Amino acid sequence: MPPLTNFSPSLSELNHRHVASSASTNSELIATLQDGTLDAATVHVLTAETQSAGRGQHGRSWQSPRGNVYLSLYHPVHMPISGLLSLIIGLELAKMPVIQTLNEQLQAQGLTPIGVKWANDLGFYQSQASHHSELAHSAPDGSALDSAISLQRTLPFQKLAGILIEPVTKSGKLVGVVLGIGLNVKAAPTLTAQTSEGMSYQAISLQDIYAVLQPATQATRLPGLQTLYQQMTTALMAAMTRFEHLAIEKPTGHTYYLDGFLQQFAAMDALAGLRLRVTQDYNNEKKVMTGVACGVDTHGCLQLQQDNGKISTLFTGRIDVIY
Repeated sequence: MPPLTNFSPSLSELNHRHVASSASTNSELIATLQDGTLDAATVHVLTAETQSAGRGQHGRSWQSPRGNVYLSLYHPVHMPISGLLSLIIGLELAKMPVIQTLNEQLQAQGLTPIGVKWANDLGFYQSQASHHSELAHSAPDGSALDSAISLQRTLPFQKLAGILIEPVTKSGKLVGVVLGIGLNVKAAPTLTAQTSEGMSYQAISLQDIYAVLQPATQATRLPGLQTLYQQMTTALMAAMTRFEHLAIEKPTGHTYYLDGFLQQFAAMDALAGLRLRVTQDYNNEKKVMTGVACGVDTHGCLQLQQDNGKISTLFTGRIDVIY
C-alpha cells in the first residue's frame, strides 16, 4: 500500500480565524457550525489568545493564560470516531518540528523525551532518580506538588499539551469532528489540588523545557504562535488523513496502516513499561488495579499486564504511575 503523504496546507486555506479571547474555542467553533454560520462541509480553524471557560476532558476546566496555543480545528467526517483518533493526533503532534527538536536535545542530555500519554496528553514522566531534578523544580509550585506526590509514591506527569475531541452533529447526524488542542508555550498554569481535580500531573511549558536545556538551545528560539499554529494544523490534517486510511483499510482485512501506526506509537508511548495504578468508577464504586503498561490494542485501548499475568484492556480510567 502507498505511504501516507505529507499535506501542509496554509492557515488561510483552512479558513483560519483568530480572536483575542474566546469562552472556549471548541464551543465557539461547534456553535458556529451548528447554526450554519460556517459551512460544515469544509475545514475550519479557530485560535484564541486566551479562553475564559476553556474545557478539558470529562468537563474539567482548562486554564488559559496568554502566551499559549488554544486551537480548534473542525474536519468533516464520514465514519464513526474511535478511540484511536486521540492517539493518532497525539502521535502527529509529537512529530511537530518543535517537539522533535526538543526531544533530540532532551535525549542527548539523558532526559526523558516528550511522548504521548494515553489517551489525550503530551508530556513525560520523571524517572524516580530525577524526581527532584531541576526540571521538576522549574515548573510552578513544584516543591509542594513534589511533597504530596512523594507521600503517595507516585511520579508526576509533566503535562505539555491536552487534546479534546468533540463530534459535531446537525439534525441528529454526525457531520464532522472538532479537534481542540491546548499547548503550554510560555505559561504553565499552577495546578492546585482543586484545579488539577485530583490528577497526578503538573503543567509544564515549552519555555520551561527550553530553560532546562540551556545552553543547548541558546541558538534555537522558541517558535512564535503563528509558526506553532501552522505546525499544529499540519499535524492535525495528517492525523485525520491517517485516521481515514485506517477506516478505509479496516473492512479489507489488511493492517498495513494500522501496523505502521502501532509501531510508531510504541516508540512515543509515555506509559510504556511503567507500573500503573488505574482507578475506574463502576456504578459509583471504585475499582483499582495495578500492573505494567504494555501498549495499546488495535482499538486504542490501554493494555495493562496485571501482577497475576492477566492482560486487561482499559477503555478509560485515572492513571497514576507508581514505584
